[in-house]
Amino acid sequence: MFDLLVHYTPFLIAAFLLNISPGPDMAYIVGQTAVHGRKVGLFSTLGVVSGAFVHVVAAALGLSAILATSALAFAIVKWVGVAYLVWLGIGAIRASFAKKHTGSDTRDLPHNTTLSPRNATAFQAWRQGVMIDVLNPKVAIFFMAFLPQFVDPAQGHGAVQFLILGSMVNLIGLMVESTIVLLVAAAAVRIKGHNKLGAWLQRALGAMFVALGARLAISQQ
Repeated sequence: MFDLLVHYTPFLIAAFLLNISPGPDMAYIVGQTAVHGRKVGLFSTLGVVSGAFVHVVAAALGLSAILATSALAFAIVKWVGVAYLVWLGIGAIRASFAKKHTGSDTRDLPHNTTLSPRNATAFQAWRQGVMIDVLNPKVAIFFMAFLPQFVDPAQGHGAVQFLILGSMVNLIGLMVESTIVLLVAAAAVRIKGHNKLGAWLQRALGAMFVALGARLAISQQ
């Protein structure tokens, strides 16, 4: 038991430090929480973690090696991810400028009209989180580079260790990011109901999506 503790303590410390470091996932979750509140923030976190787990499974099966070695595969996934992020950003910015209606006036609105910048559903937040992580080939390459350092052939099948270690990274990420969501949501309560500020937060969220897309676009394999 002591040997296992000595072996995995550096891994746990590294996983924690990686998860508290600012990055695209953290920016996305904080932005979602500030604009849409705690529930959407938590489901955004769950989506990001779910997307990361897809990469863990792919790495365990050896599929991520394709992204690491094939320039074409990397480029396809990257540019699909860029398009998705920019599409989300433009949609958020357009929604922030949607005309606000209250009371009975809503009867004359088209079915798909955005009434408020605070109308994202939990499922939409989860789905977006999954897609943002799955369509980021850098996440796959990260797991390919990070996890093998802690895989010990003497401990059993390498793919199983990949799954266990990757799941531990994601579990730590879920706890860290959920805590951040709760802190951001508590601070955001003070501005709840300020429509103009909410609209500007929505625009900032949209701009952040576009910026994340641009960041992904200039990334190299």
